[in-house]
Amino acid sequence: MKYMLGSKVIMKKGHPCGTNLWEIIRMGIDIKLKCVNCGRTIMMDRIEFERKLKKVVENEE
Repeated sequence: MKYMLGSKVIMKKGHPCGTNLWEIIRMGIDIKLKCVNCGRTIMMDRIEFERKLKKVVENEE
């Protein structure tokens, strides 16, 4: 799957606020995600992110 900085992605497990839509705000060895609904941010390593990724919704050009 192709994802980049600013992409909106859907993860397999939902966030407690009720959505599973996230925006990628930092990429490197770690990936930082921001919840689109509540604004909470989380960080996870790239391998864990790719394992939990369900699909890429939209890419920011």
